[in-house]
This record gives sequence, structure tokens and C-alpha cells, in this order.
Amino acid sequence: MNTLLNHVHLARPALLWALAALPLIALLWTWRRRRSSVWRQNVDAHLLPHLLVAGGRRAWSGLALLLLGWTLAVVALAGPGWRQLPQPLWQAPAPLVVALDLSSRTTATDLPPSRLLQARAKLATLLRERSGGEVALLAYADDAFTVAPLTGDAANVALYLDALAPDVMPRDGQRADRAIEAGVLLLQQSGAKGGDILLLTDRADDAARAAAAAAKAQNIHVSVLGLGTAAGAAYRSGDGQIARAQLEPDTLRAVADAGGGRYAPVADDEGDLKALGVLTPRASAGEQQRREGEGLAWRDEGFWLLPPLMLLSLWAFRRRGVAAVALVCVMLPLAMPAPAQAAERNWWQRADQRDQQRVAEGVDAYRRGDFQAAQQQFEGVNDAEARYNLGNALARQGQYDAAIAAYDQALALRPGMPDAVANRAAVDAARKRKPPPGGGQQPQQQQQKQNQSQQSQQQQQQQQQKQDPSSKGEQGQPKPGQGTPPQDRQAGKPDPAEQARADAAQRERMRQALQKQQADAGSTPAQRREANETPQQREQRQAVEAWMRRVPDEPGNLLRQKFQLESERRKRDGQ
Repeated sequence: MNTLLNHVHLARPALLWALAALPLIALLWTWRRRRSSVWRQNVDAHLLPHLLVAGGRRAWSGLALLLLGWTLAVVALAGPGWRQLPQPLWQAPAPLVVALDLSSRTTATDLPPSRLLQARAKLATLLRERSGGEVALLAYADDAFTVAPLTGDAANVALYLDALAPDVMPRDGQRADRAIEAGVLLLQQSGAKGGDILLLTDRADDAARAAAAAAKAQNIHVSVLGLGTAAGAAYRSGDGQIARAQLEPDTLRAVADAGGGRYAPVADDEGDLKALGVLTPRASAGEQQRREGEGLAWRDEGFWLLPPLMLLSLWAFRRRGVAAVALVCVMLPLAMPAPAQAAERNWWQRADQRDQQRVAEGVDAYRRGDFQAAQQQFEGVNDAEARYNLGNALARQGQYDAAIAAYDQALALRPGMPDAVANRAAVDAARKRKPPPGGGQQPQQQQQKQNQSQQSQQQQQQQQQKQDPSSKGEQGQPKPGQGTPPQDRQAGKPDPAEQARADAAQRERMRQALQKQQADAGSTPAQRREANETPQQREQRQAVEAWMRRVPDEPGNLLRQKFQLESERRKRDGQ
């Protein structure tokens, strides 16, 4: 018995305390049976001992089945197991923060065609070849700024590489210590217990070495990839001076040693990245120590006790109870929804997953130009990104007041959101733009419409006179009392050339009206709305669309504005 118990492992042994309720269950059973007896309700108490037989096999069997079922249920919940199985060890990969030097020294050409282009190519290789783990990208010069936060999709980070250049930074400089501190802050905000920072630069100072040592104390390793050569090359600094940039490996190696990482100079192949160990994410030290020595796991075998427990539960039903249970088991699969219906109801998705799906569908509709469908998708999600996208969709439909309200909601959820601030200012400016003064384009169009209306009336009169000869006498003379038309007073009859021009103009107007009708029948709601716009509304819409198209086409300008706003905010906050 002891040998058997030694081979049994309980995953949740504390649940065995529930077995202490067995005596209480027996007392409750006896008390309830005594109260529910029909004889005790109808026979005097002093006659019951002479009429009733105490005990009874059937009564005690029911109590035994109840106690046995309770025991089986408690033991099954305790998770008994008597064998161990190999367990795959999962170790959380340490996230990586890449800090790229974007000072003017990166324009040196000792790494042809330039250090900056070599660094971009190396980062592209890193993002493409890294096997898992979250990655973030920082850019630093006199200060450090976040280009892309920690994400598991390295392809999203690679989108910003072509826009990285020294001119996107607010001020020139080379503060590697601030880049390391910004990387530590990113890792702490993500909740990671450790991580790696990769610095791409050509030199470092004592402040950077001290920042790397502080990062190591928080289980964050700092590695350095050297950009440049010992010979160096000339470059033009931010203030226009010509200087020479050289690789200083000793200072970089000192930073790597202080940060518990590695140093490697940039190479033509992947040898430098392999030497730094950044292509394969390492496991954090806490996970490694916690799982060290674990290779087997006890298997919970409590499910084997469920079939006998289910059989015992059948005795709890009254007459015909077994048939009712069988009928329920047969009808249950028929009552379950089809897989397609279950997928439509999204029973297996969390609320955040449903919101993410709605945002993705809204983005697809926005890119197709269906701004109304995009608006419907974004309205169902209440976060900063969805409110910002809702404002864009409303602005593209000309609903400027609603768009500004959506931008305000996004800013309330995420104060200082740069894109929302910029788009709100553009839409507000378009909303406040007034129509041109009198004598401008709109009065000219009204005058043209009046002239066309007068010409149309004259042409209709000419056609009516041509098609209705009863308006003249037998010899073509006008009837009494009608007077003479202007052309009769001038020339006695209409000018054939003028009549031909009027007929051609009428046919042209009819053709244009027919084309407009056909175009309206096959156009989208957005196209029909644009056709019914006033010149002022069209001017406002075109201004907003031109401004909004300018943002994604020039990601460098977006980063420049983002960094400038962040720099001004830090100055204002005294950072």
C-alpha cells in the first residue's frame, strides 16, 4: 500500500479536505430521511416503533452510493496521477530593443556607400532572420525617440528603415546613454523581466558605460555593433563643419562589458549578428533558473474517475430518469449550433480580439474607398486608434464636425497623440475656411448658368416656330395681334447658320444629360456625393484629402514631426 501511495501524485492535494464533509453528509441524509417519511407524518409517534422496521438495505445503499460518489468527485478534482511524461520546456524569449545612431557621423563613407545605408541593410537582415521574440526600434542623436514599440511582427518595424536619416532628428548629437535609458524604459513598460539592447554606433562615452551598467543591474544586457572603420572618413556635422569620424572599438567594448553583452564590428555577412547572439532570442535569466532541471511532468489522470461517477449519478434520478438522461444526451448534439454559426457568433474570441477584427475590417474598407463602411466598423471600438481612424473616415466624407469630435475622443484616450493632433488641426482649418468673396469663381458660374438658360429659351422658341406652322398665315405671315419675331423684323426669316448652331448646342446638352444620368446610375455613393457638392465643399474636401495623402507618402516627414513634437513636450515637462 505504501509503495502504491508513493507512486501516486496529487496535482491539487488541498482539495482532499472536502472529504471531511462525509460525516456531515451522512447526518444530513439521516435527518432528511426521517423528516420525509410518510409514516411519521400520519402515525402517532408512540406507535412508530411497533410499525416500522429500522434500517433497511435499500435505504443504506442509497447513503453508500452518495458517499461513494462524493469521494470519487473529490479525488478526481484533486488530480491524481501515477506516471510522468516528457514535458516540452517553454522559455519566454527575451525582447530586443535596437538603438540606431542617427547623428551626422553616420553620413561618413568609410563603409561604402555610407554608414547609414550599411546600418539599414544590417537591420533589415536582423529583422528578417531573427527567429521569434519581440523587437523594438529606437533612433537617437542628442536624444532618443521611439520609432516602433515592442512588437512580435518584425515586418512592421522594417517599414520604417528607409525613412531613417539624420535629418529626421530634432538636434544633432550622440547621446548613447539616453538611448540605453530609453531602451530600458521600453522594456519595463512592456512588463518584461529582462531583455537585450543592441546599440549601433561608432563610439561611446563614460555616460553610456554607466547607463549600460545600470541596465545590467536590471537583467538587461547591452551589446554593441560597431559602425565604421579605424581609418574613418570625413563628414559634415549638423552645424556645417567638416570633421572626421573614426571607429573607436575600445569605448564600444567597454560599454558591452559594462552591460553584460558582446561587441562585434559590422561585417559583410551575418557573422557579426551571430557573434552578438541576436538572431536567436535567449531566454530570460528568471525563466531559465525557474525551469532548470524540469523535464518531466505528472499527468493528471483524474478523468478516469468520471465514468464511474456518471454511472452513480443515474441512481439519483427517479423512475424513468435513465431514459430521460439518454434522451438528453441524444438531443444535445442536435441543439448545438453549426460550426459556421458558432464562428459567426465569435464564441471563441475575446473582446479585444473582436475589436481588433473590426479595426482590421475598417482599415480594409478605408483603403478601398468605402468610408461609410469603415465608419461603421470603427464606431464599434472604443480605443485611441479606432477613434483616430473614425475621424479620418468622417473627414473623407466631409463630416468635419463629427471628425473633430472623434479626434478629441482619441486625444482623451491617449493625450498628445501626434497623428490625431495634426489631422485635427488640418480638418479644423478646412472647416473654418470661408467661401471666396463676391466676384470670384462662384458668381462667374452663376452668370454662365444664366446665359445658358437664356440661350436655351431662345432655342426652344425657334424650334417651336419651326415645328408649328399654324403660328403664321398661309403665306408665312404672322397672325394679327401676334407681332413679328425679332429675326423677322431684322431679316424676314431665321438665319440658317444660327439655327444650325442652336440645334447642335441643344443636341450636345441632351448628350451630356444622358451621360450624366448613366454615370449616376453606375457610380458609387461617394462619387454621387462629390457630384452634388458645392464649390466650397469640393475645395474643403480636396484640401483635406491632399493633406491626408501627404502623410503616408513621406514617412520621413512623419517621423520628423513626431520626434519634433516629442522633443518639445520633453522640454515643456523639464525632462
